[in-house]
Amino acid sequence: MAVSEELLNILACPKCKGDLYLNETKDGLICDKCKLLYEIRDDIPIMLIDEAKPIEKR
Repeated sequence: MAVSEELLNILACPKCKGDLYLNETKDGLICDKCKLLYEIRDDIPIMLIDEAKPIEKR
């Protein structure tokens, strides 16, 4: 079972409160403003700033 569309619509980046979107592999949520990836483990988004992974946009 994947993260529901309803949940994705209400989630916001915990750092900047900005919009998030699902990455291509659907295993994380990306915040373009903070350039962070919040992993999704066992269908649960891990929304902890300390656990987010920095990403580089090309």
